[in-house]
Amino acid sequence: MADNVLIAAGVDAGSAHTRVVVLELENARVRLLGWGEAPSQGWHKGRIADQKAVSDAIAEAVRAAEQSAHAQIGSAVLGLGGANIVSSDRRGGYDIGFPREIGQNDINRVIERARRVQLQEDEMLLHLFPQDFTVDGRSGHRNPRGMIGSRLEVYVHLVTASTQEHHALVGAANLAHLAVEDTVFEPLAASYASIVPEDRREGVVLIDIGAHSTELSVYYDEAPLLSSSLPICGDHFTRDVARGLLVNPEDAEWIKEQHGCAMLGLTSDSSLIELPSSAHRGPRETARRELNMILEARAVELFEFVAEEIRRIGMEQSLMAAVLAGGGARLQGMCDVAEKILRCQARIGLATGILDWPQELEDPAWTTAAGLAMYSARLKFRADLDRKKTGFISKVLGE
Repeated sequence: MADNVLIAAGVDAGSAHTRVVVLELENARVRLLGWGEAPSQGWHKGRIADQKAVSDAIAEAVRAAEQSAHAQIGSAVLGLGGANIVSSDRRGGYDIGFPREIGQNDINRVIERARRVQLQEDEMLLHLFPQDFTVDGRSGHRNPRGMIGSRLEVYVHLVTASTQEHHALVGAANLAHLAVEDTVFEPLAASYASIVPEDRREGVVLIDIGAHSTELSVYYDEAPLLSSSLPICGDHFTRDVARGLLVNPEDAEWIKEQHGCAMLGLTSDSSLIELPSSAHRGPRETARRELNMILEARAVELFEFVAEEIRRIGMEQSLMAAVLAGGGARLQGMCDVAEKILRCQARIGLATGILDWPQELEDPAWTTAAGLAMYSARLKFRADLDRKKTGFISKVLGE
């Protein structure tokens, strides 16, 4: 491998599966080197219950990815989600004094003032995104550098997480002998891989439907407006099927994947499906319509929660698209329900912009891991540029 090739990795430690994507970065382009997957253990309702078990799953997925990539992974960007994620908007102001040209130091100073918020005891700042700058009372500036003004204000979007959950996940990665470069809210990573800047400008929501948690991020004019978690997840669909059809959860998951659809009328609802036999009952049949009615009711509830979150920030008339990621997005008919409830176009969010991305990974369950690896590649690329600039300056100064 050439000396100027950098290795980047992302780890999506989900509560059902742990997925790792490894990329190589060369000449500002990313190429897939390998990937790995392992069943997750040690989670309970989206929270870490056994750190050692979570670490073992990360280590297994990393080993598989290293074998696939024929490269060692020393560090990675880690995805973070769950009900502990909360977002809020804050404003910071800075009096420059006499009118003069606004520079980067002024922007840094006003952002620093905006981030000085009183956090709860078990709360840490995960992300800060500038949304809008105001110069001398006039808002609507994305980048005020070079403008003349005497007062600068900024509106920022803050994403916070549970300190305990964050440290537990980072600790699990460290136990797997993996250094954590950064932690990223999972739908932000998924949007990084599957949504182009043009879509973020128009208004888009990324909905990451996992086994035990669903998170979403809303963008408008390229800035995140909302980051939140929802009380409905893929496991609710499975449990509904198990209760409705009187089967065990493992069989319910299989039935959902093989025969399920989240909207009536998209499949042959009158056809019959065979239910697995058990020790107490022989094989049975049920109408596919019964299965799909169960799934449709839960899908409608999920997207009504999404719609409520969108109304909360006043985006219901401005949303142009919904992008669905995560394993729960694979259920047939989910995009149709999303379009009906959210009244916008909906599509499955798949990773784009990665060379040699194989057909077998054209799956929304891999989008977050891909985005985390792309985020890692960006960090490595910037660090490499800074290192080269420092090296060039040292040579010029004869150091």
